[in-house]
Amino acid sequence: MTTPQVDPDALERGAPEEPDDLALAAEFPAATREEWAALVDGVLRKAGRLPADAPAGSGVDVLVRETLDGLRVRPLYTADDVPDLAATGVPGAAPYVRGSRAGGYVPDGWDIRARHTSADPAAVAAAVAEDLDNGVTSLWLGVGTHGVAVADLPAALEGVLLDLAPVVLDAGADAIAAAEAFLAHVTASDVDPAQVGGNLGLDPVGLRAATGEGPDVESVLPLARRVADDFPAMRAIVVDALPVHGAGASDAQQLGWSLAAGVAYLRALTGAGLDVATAARLLEFRFGVTGDQFATIALLRAARRLWARVLEACGAPDAPGQVQHAVTSPMTTTRRDPWVNMLRGTVAGFAAGVGGADAVTVAPFDEAIGVAEPFSRRIARNTQSLLIMEAHLARVVDPAGGSWYVESRTDELARAAWTFFQEVEGAGGAVAALDSGFVAERVAPVRERRERDVATRRTPITGVSEFPDLDERPVERAPHPAPAAAGGLPVYRLAGAFEERRDRSDAVLAATGARPAAFLATLGTVAAHSARAGFARNLLGAGGIATPDAGATASTDEIVAAFGEAATPVAVLCGTDEAYAESAAATAAALREAGATRILLAGRAEVDGVDATLHAGCDALAVIDDVYAALDAANGEDAR
Repeated sequence: MTTPQVDPDALERGAPEEPDDLALAAEFPAATREEWAALVDGVLRKAGRLPADAPAGSGVDVLVRETLDGLRVRPLYTADDVPDLAATGVPGAAPYVRGSRAGGYVPDGWDIRARHTSADPAAVAAAVAEDLDNGVTSLWLGVGTHGVAVADLPAALEGVLLDLAPVVLDAGADAIAAAEAFLAHVTASDVDPAQVGGNLGLDPVGLRAATGEGPDVESVLPLARRVADDFPAMRAIVVDALPVHGAGASDAQQLGWSLAAGVAYLRALTGAGLDVATAARLLEFRFGVTGDQFATIALLRAARRLWARVLEACGAPDAPGQVQHAVTSPMTTTRRDPWVNMLRGTVAGFAAGVGGADAVTVAPFDEAIGVAEPFSRRIARNTQSLLIMEAHLARVVDPAGGSWYVESRTDELARAAWTFFQEVEGAGGAVAALDSGFVAERVAPVRERRERDVATRRTPITGVSEFPDLDERPVERAPHPAPAAAGGLPVYRLAGAFEERRDRSDAVLAATGARPAAFLATLGTVAAHSARAGFARNLLGAGGIATPDAGATASTDEIVAAFGEAATPVAVLCGTDEAYAESAAATAAALREAGATRILLAGRAEVDGVDATLHAGCDALAVIDDVYAALDAANGEDAR
């Protein structure tokens, strides 16, 4: 083996000096924003998306998109968009934008928190043991109406070392009874109370948001005082924004709501004699996070900044940073093609880690169906272990810090959330804003926009509204414990509307042996019609509608013959614009004569004899319902 040679003169000279400015690609001339915008104009003009006479630089506006909060997301960010980067501070110091701890997660990563909702204490105990043996570091335990009975809490925690595995309770209306039972269990467990972490999960404000009713905020005070006095590592209260997020709220609304709920608890706790810093220590904030990774990163960073501002205004500028529990959004999970939920959870978990959440729960992929089974729990916890141990996300403190895009978006989101927080406070605070309907009224238009974006597939749902598999085998699970009584904010899932149509298709299949169908009248060769036929098949399949087709055709007679074999009164013309101009009207007339009662066309062309069109950006749910109505009419049923 050759021994490397060291230049002694180089050692004497020492390391080269680090330049004041690090110029990457310095051999190339610096590009200006104007030059970049000019190139954008050229590309968009070539693509037909920008008029030839449009003002210089206007192409950039074509690429701007708007969030649900009305924030404009631009295609390019530079240092000019973040003029005061120093204001974000440093990790571990106010305003905590860059993380609540100076060292981030190094070396072991964030807290991997697993949720358990089974009502069977023996099953919970077995699942908990398996989780703790395989990477989970804390437990989120459903109790009472949310899981095991309060009396069964000790059995569910059998063998759990409470000083090593923090427990967070989620008991809804049974929260106080569950908390008292848990503290009794801690006392009986011969463990040092100072070493027991976790959270009692008290949250009457969140309960009110979820169910429409709940005890007063002051109901938390006796247990909160006990935790403050006797359990220095434990928290008592969860500020749970999931009910608002799950109702379809925007990111700014979720954040603003969490601030208002947190302030309600601060008022109650300080009114009972606790100082602000001690009161803040008793709180943990829970947020829903999604696969929109940059939105999630900005949300968590903005949340810490906002809470630091609240504590500063309350006279505790040196109080520790916000403690965050990020949960992969139940709003985005699907019952259909649930395996894709693994991918959604991976991206959301990645974003939560990068965003600096203290604890992360990646929901099992079957969460929307029922109680998770061992396989799905294993995948959920291994998703986080992979992010920490193999992707090395915990090796870097605030990996998004300094990104002009992330910093700008964090700042804009924080300002929008602060505005909503002020509106909630102006409505009387968190509880009054719920009781008056203010929160529901403000969230409703955002949810309606989400619904429109899903219906038009502007917000695609892979495996549901896009690329559905009509032959997928259903995944069956034991049902979750009975949900809380209705009366609070609505519970919304993006995929719900499409899944209702799929359920209808399954019912027809079970009753008749065949799915509802629409015939694809394909004009010309496969190469000529495949694009629009594929589009139509994808759209209709999202509603559970089968799509037999004519294949390659050379004449209207061939199409009509294939239509007769399809046994459906609905036909969809699929072909090129040229084919539509040449033969679509004649084909539609022939199909009508052959018994078609509803004729659609894939594309935007206007053709005589066609009842409606389906195209990119159309209301897919309306098209699907239109087909079902035609099928019902043909079968002599009332359109549903």
